[in-house]
Amino acid sequence: MESDQRMKRSGQKVSSHPEFNLALLARLGEALLACSLLVVIGCEPREQSPEPQVITLWHQMTAAEREVLDTAVASYVEQHPGITVRTLYKETEELRSGFQAAALAGTGPELIYGPSDAVGAFLPMGIIQNMRPYFTPHELAAFIHESLIFGPASEGQPRPLLQVGDRVGNHLALVINRDITKETPVDTDGLIRIAKENTLLGDSSNPQYGLVFNFVEPFFIIPFITGHGGWVFDESASELVPSLDTPEVIAGLSFVRDLQNKHGVLPANCDYEMADTLFKSGQAAMIINGDWSWGDYLNNPHIAAEVIPLPNVTATGKSMAPMVAPRGYSLNVNADSRQATAAMDLVRYLTSEEVQRKYMARIKTLPSRKALLAQAESSSDGTLQASAQQRKQGIAMPVDAELRGVWEAMRPHYQALLNGSVSPEEAAATMQSDAEQNIQRMNAELKPGPIVWVLQIIAFLLAVLFLWWQRDNFRAFFGDLRTNRFAYLLVAPAMAVLVLTIIYPFLYNIILSFSNMSLRRFRDWDVTGLQNYNEVFSEPIFFIVLLKTIIWTLVCVVFSVAIGLMLAAVLNGPVRGKFFYQLVLILPWAIPAYITALTWRGMFDYQYGAMNLIGNGILGLPMVNWLGEPNAAFIACIITNIWLGFPFMMVIALGGMQGIPRDLYEAARIDRVSRWGQFRHITMPMLKPVLVPAVTLGTIWTFNNLNVIWLVSAGGQPSDKTHILVSYVYKAVFNLYRYGYGAALSMVIFALLLTFSILFLKRTKAGDAVA
Repeated sequence: MESDQRMKRSGQKVSSHPEFNLALLARLGEALLACSLLVVIGCEPREQSPEPQVITLWHQMTAAEREVLDTAVASYVEQHPGITVRTLYKETEELRSGFQAAALAGTGPELIYGPSDAVGAFLPMGIIQNMRPYFTPHELAAFIHESLIFGPASEGQPRPLLQVGDRVGNHLALVINRDITKETPVDTDGLIRIAKENTLLGDSSNPQYGLVFNFVEPFFIIPFITGHGGWVFDESASELVPSLDTPEVIAGLSFVRDLQNKHGVLPANCDYEMADTLFKSGQAAMIINGDWSWGDYLNNPHIAAEVIPLPNVTATGKSMAPMVAPRGYSLNVNADSRQATAAMDLVRYLTSEEVQRKYMARIKTLPSRKALLAQAESSSDGTLQASAQQRKQGIAMPVDAELRGVWEAMRPHYQALLNGSVSPEEAAATMQSDAEQNIQRMNAELKPGPIVWVLQIIAFLLAVLFLWWQRDNFRAFFGDLRTNRFAYLLVAPAMAVLVLTIIYPFLYNIILSFSNMSLRRFRDWDVTGLQNYNEVFSEPIFFIVLLKTIIWTLVCVVFSVAIGLMLAAVLNGPVRGKFFYQLVLILPWAIPAYITALTWRGMFDYQYGAMNLIGNGILGLPMVNWLGEPNAAFIACIITNIWLGFPFMMVIALGGMQGIPRDLYEAARIDRVSRWGQFRHITMPMLKPVLVPAVTLGTIWTFNNLNVIWLVSAGGQPSDKTHILVSYVYKAVFNLYRYGYGAALSMVIFALLLTFSILFLKRTKAGDAVA
């Protein structure tokens, strides 16, 4: 003992006491971890140089626009050595929803660039700040008024500046391929005649269309509505009231429908990508598209593009007036004074005459500065002249969040009109009623009810009961923590990630499901009670979508398991080239799901898709409008999901089969048991422990598979008839800003899946040993 004490005092090891060694190792490990943290963090130097200022910009510019932006940013950074600018492209809807989520969390980019209509949602959410203090009145006077988006004035304060535009217009016009036609339509009769003359469908492999545009989005039919004298809002009303059920709107809808059904000048299901591709490849004589795309057409060496204003409507004599809006920069409310100052200095440069002149020359967009706009209007450049004329004929796009409610009301019924499900009169009537309902829901503010106190008491009691139920585990944990600190220190990062990414969001979502978080209560929401759950279960659409989700899940899982089992049984036998077949069959699972989904969407195209080319051209089957008919589109989504799902089931089943002892099959063959009998009485029972969990996972994945529905059917199209619950939640949350309702619906989905998983695993006794 004395020897041990002397060795302790001298710092030598005591090999006869293992518990002392563990303690010493633990302290040593803690010291090493602390040193590692010091190395990572670094020691503070005596003289610190100022940290470089980083400015992050999210935008939705096209490829050609990004070239100009990158050049401008590089020039700015070169002139400001202490500044770093990070630009990130996001698709328009992803940009909007991503910025909302980031801003709510207190982060996000300092700057966001996009069309002015997004400001209508950002303002009531309180996620952008006033930029007026960063500009002098003289600087603002250099911009045309419509390029500066202001918010409502408050008492004694000037109106806040919410967006500074670097261009105006963002409008549609007609682009003609002069290699195909030399004529210029002056009215819609001429437009139809020229389109008919240049629609050549004799060669099915390489047809030519007279006119193309994004036929499935209501934004692109606004010029036809305004040309017939209609508009989306009632301009005589003091408030924003939809005006869709009018004779003028009905006439515009009828005209657009006839372009495809009567005159046959448009390809079926023509979306933006198809229209753009057809025109760029020289397979379309004319296209209606926005100023963001003209630069690509004019610089395309394979076509001779010319931009002209949209023609007048023959029946009314009115101009086809597109929506006109600026695009520009807004400042994140979370940017502090230092970040905001640096960001606004960048905005000042990106909206300068130097940069706007580059956009005007390369992209042919109209600048927002008065002096440059005057030069564009008097320019000899035909594109700029046509754009300026089209802008003057256009109507300013409303900068109000309610416009989103109108778009969401128009889209499904407009698509139903195109596939012949409803008449123009029926479409206009349902558009009007749905638009009114959407706006009412977007602006509704739930008030806290007396049940809030009951919910708080229940939550408190549940927390106390949970702590009491787990008291022994907590006691053991804290006791073990004192003796195994190093082990818990090692797992702490993983536990922190688990809490931050799973536990905290789950609990937060539960609270949100009882709240009034919405467009008007985005940052200052309150717990209000059970209104969201009451709305979920009181809407008939919930049960319709739930039934469709069950059908979707059942069919996909059954066929995925059946195909996977069949292939696994074949590959488990003596097959020549087994490795090659396994490699080929696992590819659908190995390739990213979004690539597979988009590939299948192309294969389902009515005119060019492989499904119709093979079915009609080789097998002689009738053409199927896979993406234009609701039932066919839903079946297309199911086929795609089965293709994605069967490789997983095949791999699980094949692994389980290879673990089954061979002597069981030999004994069965001696007893003259058929192959089906062997599969039924040996293979399936032995596969049960691995197959049942796989089926459970497959069911959960399929039930929540947003990618396939969203990508193959383009967000529930046509007419919102291909939605399952998870895509319906996504639409409710991000398209109509019903965050509390979406959280409640997601909790219902969670409860359904949890109940199914528990009952299914218990019923199948997957954890029981195989007898």
